[in-house]
Amino acid sequence: MIVYALFALFPLFWMILISFKSDRQMFNTWFIFQPTMENYLALFKEGRYIGYFLDNILVSFGAVALAVVVGVPAAYALARFDFKGREDIAFTFLSFRFAPEILVILPLYLIYQKTGLYDTFAGLIWVYQLISIPLIIWILRGYFEEISPEIEYAAQLDGYRWWQVFMKFLLPLIKPGLVAASLLAFIYTWNDFTFPLLLAGEKVVTVTVTSLSYISSDTIHYGQMAAASTIAALPEVIFALFIQKHLVRGLSLGAIKG
Repeated sequence: MIVYALFALFPLFWMILISFKSDRQMFNTWFIFQPTMENYLALFKEGRYIGYFLDNILVSFGAVALAVVVGVPAAYALARFDFKGREDIAFTFLSFRFAPEILVILPLYLIYQKTGLYDTFAGLIWVYQLISIPLIIWILRGYFEEISPEIEYAAQLDGYRWWQVFMKFLLPLIKPGLVAASLLAFIYTWNDFTFPLLLAGEKVVTVTVTSLSYISSDTIHYGQMAAASTIAALPEVIFALFIQKHLVRGLSLGAIKG
């Protein structure tokens, strides 16, 4: 496991390492070199990267928030109510996650051009539901199925309305799963490249697309690209560390029973 961990983490280590190299040291040094902060300073010199970073935050948080609002009731309905075609509907949601983005990007591009959603925050937040909602539904559906319906019946007998039962009793019970699903949806949304590249690009620019700006016709600024990628990875790492307890519980609950 230690050997595999070293193998898996080496690309991250290498990215951070070259982010402190200057262009003249990029190809003639390995691990011993004169570190510099010029790559990071170049990112913030013009201030554009900060704007791209904020665009990514707005799009990612907006997409996850909308997915939670839609996905949590949908997961509850698929877990609690027995109706015709329930499993087919659930599998249809899951198939959205399996479908490659390049498969749907052309019709989406044409639709967005005609509806005015191209290169807008609303357009990217809307298209990211193809990634976020299936994750929310399929993770939380299992949580709702593990909760006994008798808890809801008992609360209703005590005089609670249905929405009060849902908010006060069910949501706290699925909190670990909701945290885990939201973080996974955030990671997929934050790291996505295809949708922001082809459905935006001028008014809305994410940090993943920004990496292309460091590639010119005569050279590639590997140091600046590595610095931008390192900064872009920080929100995911910070959120995972802050909610580590809920994340581990959310991903492992149900793996061991009895």
